[in-house]
Amino acid sequence: MNYSAPLWLPGGHLQTIVPALWIAKPAVAFRRERWQAPDGDFVDVDLVDGQPGQPFVVLFHGLEGSSNSHYARALMAQLAARGWSGAVPHFRGCSGEANLAPRFYHSGDAEEVDWVLRRLHARATGKFYAAGVSLGGNALLCWLGQLQHAADFVDAACAVSAPLDLAQGGKALSSGANRLYTRMFLQTLKPKCLAKLDQFPGLFEREAMLAARDLHAFDNAVTAPLHGYRDADDYWHRASARHVLHDITVPTLVLNALNDPFLPGIHLPRSASPAVTLDYPRHGGHVGFASHHLEWLPRRLLHFFEHGSAATPPAQSCQDDAIDHPKEAALHG
Repeated sequence: MNYSAPLWLPGGHLQTIVPALWIAKPAVAFRRERWQAPDGDFVDVDLVDGQPGQPFVVLFHGLEGSSNSHYARALMAQLAARGWSGAVPHFRGCSGEANLAPRFYHSGDAEEVDWVLRRLHARATGKFYAAGVSLGGNALLCWLGQLQHAADFVDAACAVSAPLDLAQGGKALSSGANRLYTRMFLQTLKPKCLAKLDQFPGLFEREAMLAARDLHAFDNAVTAPLHGYRDADDYWHRASARHVLHDITVPTLVLNALNDPFLPGIHLPRSASPAVTLDYPRHGGHVGFASHHLEWLPRRLLHFFEHGSAATPPAQSCQDDAIDHPKEAALHG
């Protein structure tokens, strides 16, 4: 399945912004469960209940995303129409209510992914699939690469617009027009941090957090110290999924548009394990891949789950001859 952007939707800017903000999202009848996490915190999971014996798809959302994100609603609506089951587990603090523990979430959150997937797999009665978008895709790939064959209870996985190289992605988002979108992330992250400091005074440096103008400064002040990293550079290096792509054994699709400004095509990995299909369309933006509707992306994922994962792919569809150097900006995690 090849993605071709419509003529009225040119460039990474529009291919990212229009799907996120201006194309109608399908209605989904979610059922929410609240789970107690091992650390005493809670995790909210929104579920779509399908027919017994049908596949189950878990979707990990992106930075500051949720089950209401356009890509989540689009995928879950497709699952409901097929009679499949689905789940969108919320990373800590993303379900609309502040979490209780002295932590948030991050791009290398493989431990959280592991706990969620094992709990959901216990209730699956058919094939069990996992997908992740942006930050959630990177965290899923980290889990797959770290666990290798211990992750084989997942029948297939897909990562969409994952920031496979966090350092290069961070650089891209701190320059030019992309800084606008970084500011949008910080506008929601900073109030959460202030609330967290009310819960846990002195947890991190308040003034350094407030002074952050890019994701490197924010991750240096908040994400790294809260989650066991030395600093932002250590976090960006150790949590980048590009390091583990050769270790993945579960059939996995890695889908990144070459014009995705979160990680421009020049920085995309060119090789991975035989279990991994690298699919780098020329267009699509960041978690875009839309036309007049949002159906292409969920159909691509479901097609891979049903067909592309049936056998180890003989080659990776990197589209080497299509590499360009896009400079557009993006919106959404």
